[in-house]
Amino acid sequence: MPVQMTMPSSISRALAERVRARRLDRGWSRAELAARSGVAIETLKKFERTGQVSLERLVRLAIALGSHGEIATLFQQPMPQSLEDLERPTRKRGRTQGGTQNLA
Repeated sequence: MPVQMTMPSSISRALAERVRARRLDRGWSRAELAARSGVAIETLKKFERTGQVSLERLVRLAIALGSHGEIATLFQQPMPQSLEDLERPTRKRGRTQGGTQNLA
């Protein structure tokens, strides 16, 4: 990945450009995508210009453009690359049941 694509602002702007390109490929105006997604047209304009949008609105845009499958797979577990990966026990993280432990 190019260095500039590791900057959050660069990634956001690239996503905005991809949304704009998909919108234009479908022949939709901003008003059309706004209506189909439930995202305000002013929010869509700002997103296409700056790359700034909430996650929920980005998901709405992706659904309207038929790209929600790409978001659904964003943080999936990686596929095992070897038998060793398959045999390695998975570690569950999180809090223990029952709240705090008794330290008496």
